[in-house]
Amino acid sequence: MRDALLDFDTIHSDKAFESHALKLFAYQYDQNTTYRSYCDLINVHVSDVLEVTDIPFLPIQFFKTHTLNSFPSDPAIIFRSSKTTGQTASQHAVHDLTLYIKSFEKGFAHFYGNIEDYVLLALLPSYLERNDSSLVFMTDHLIKKTKRAESGFYLDDWDALRAKLDTLEKLGQKTILLGVSFALLEGAENYHWNLKNTIIMETGGMKGMRKEWVRTALHQKLQNSYGVDQIHSEYGMTELLSQAYSTSEGIFRTPPWMRVLTRSLEDPFELLLNEKTGGLNIIDLANIDSCAFIATQDLGRVYSDNRFEVLGRFDHAEIRGCNLMAL
Repeated sequence: MRDALLDFDTIHSDKAFESHALKLFAYQYDQNTTYRSYCDLINVHVSDVLEVTDIPFLPIQFFKTHTLNSFPSDPAIIFRSSKTTGQTASQHAVHDLTLYIKSFEKGFAHFYGNIEDYVLLALLPSYLERNDSSLVFMTDHLIKKTKRAESGFYLDDWDALRAKLDTLEKLGQKTILLGVSFALLEGAENYHWNLKNTIIMETGGMKGMRKEWVRTALHQKLQNSYGVDQIHSEYGMTELLSQAYSTSEGIFRTPPWMRVLTRSLEDPFELLLNEKTGGLNIIDLANIDSCAFIATQDLGRVYSDNRFEVLGRFDHAEIRGCNLMAL
């Protein structure tokens, strides 16, 4: 049955998405003992799931406390999330790296076209010291995929980065500067830029390095300092194999094999209508070998055309339902 789930990237309609999601749920209910135990404890049997909205979403904290495998052999790699002191890192055992590579390559191409048209520069200082970061794995792969000597990682050598961007701007070269928020903010505070051919793409918060900013204020600061019309964003996480992207105003779009829904803040099993604020539930059909149906700790709003925005997080709070399984 697993082989029939590998072609998630061929999905291009709502009907195909629903059919594929139901098949993947049945497979993971059968193969993933942790996910099945969770479904059993909330009294959902595979026979009860007739449409996508019937599928249970596993609280994301289970990636910190349980091994979520839908595959019998040892994983090819275990990705771990970043964490601050006292936190427990999430772990995502990935058995088939080709699924991850296919997802992020085709996801990028879906929104930005051919990666070879770009120079990719990365500011990921809090991640580069780790060899288990899914973000570094993805970025390193995409840097190599550009086939351009100018692409690469930068730490704190701002003079070299400034010189590189100046050269690329003079050449009219399309460039992406991808970075964590605190690193991009450092560049915004210490330099004045005038970038006309460069996309500034932030990929998350301050990672404990600085005080968190409201997204709109952060983007306005970055826009003003880098001289760009919009700030792009990448939305991904250790527990997923797919990414959503925002090209303007903090509104994200998903690739065809990914969906976002909202749930009630009062009842975690109640899904909300579009444009209502709630917790974000994510379906990632590339997550074949772990769990594709995840209740995140992000707060947001979903629109009728599958766009969504992230409004905040459940700060220091566990998603209700996690205490059902203290295995």
